[in-house]
Amino acid sequence: MAESRQLAAKIMDYYLQGKEDGRLRSGRGRLEFWRTQDVLRRLLPAVPARILDVGGGSGVHAEWLAAAGHRVELVDPVPAHVEQASGLPGVIARVGDARHLEVPDGWADAVLLLGPLYHLTERADRVGALAEARRVTRPGGLVVAATIARWAAVHDMIRLGRYAEEHVRRAADESARTGMLDGDASVGFTTAYFHDPGEVLTEFADAGLPGAERYALEGVFALYAEEWLDDPGRRALLLDVARRTENEPALLGFGHMLTVARVS
Repeated sequence: MAESRQLAAKIMDYYLQGKEDGRLRSGRGRLEFWRTQDVLRRLLPAVPARILDVGGGSGVHAEWLAAAGHRVELVDPVPAHVEQASGLPGVIARVGDARHLEVPDGWADAVLLLGPLYHLTERADRVGALAEARRVTRPGGLVVAATIARWAAVHDMIRLGRYAEEHVRRAADESARTGMLDGDASVGFTTAYFHDPGEVLTEFADAGLPGAERYALEGVFALYAEEWLDDPGRRALLLDVARRTENEPALLGFGHMLTVARVS
């Protein structure tokens, strides 16, 4: 993506399928959604904070943030996402790029990047997006970014029983080795970058955001816990243990991770 400010065609085509809105509302994606809510509710400034949801998709998180009383503006490179998010009560949405935010310095109380770093395959672009987030966040405000674990594709393909297929195994193994997934239908995702937990901290620091903290979202439960999500009692137990283990270094390498820094 470094060669263009436009979203790469393969990535755009993937999101134009319209799957993203439902991904976090059903199935195992609910664990990522609920855990993201849990962490953000504890960390975000008091209502009504001014929140910039960068790469916010169709507004899955913007919706509950606005309902909670926050003032939410969403930026996303996919016009179809922006159109969908614009219909949500209390959400202002527009097309934009995480690397080039059309927002004044210090405008936001918190900036969320809950997807852009997945698809910025060049390190300079990821650091640039984080630096932009820092620029538009007031001193004392928060920058929050989501990343996908380095071995995510391998774990997913084994879970789905597809790792034995040679072309699937080759793509998944390459993403574990280099972080780069050249996505296509065979692995169920698009072009992406998967982080090692340690490198996220260096990218934050290089963007002027030292001292960041990391939170495992699903942790190891991403691999086998879907059946627990439908039962309220077992779900409560699962979410509790996921919270209690969210800072365990050994669990940061599974599923998704949030990295959070306070702007100085």
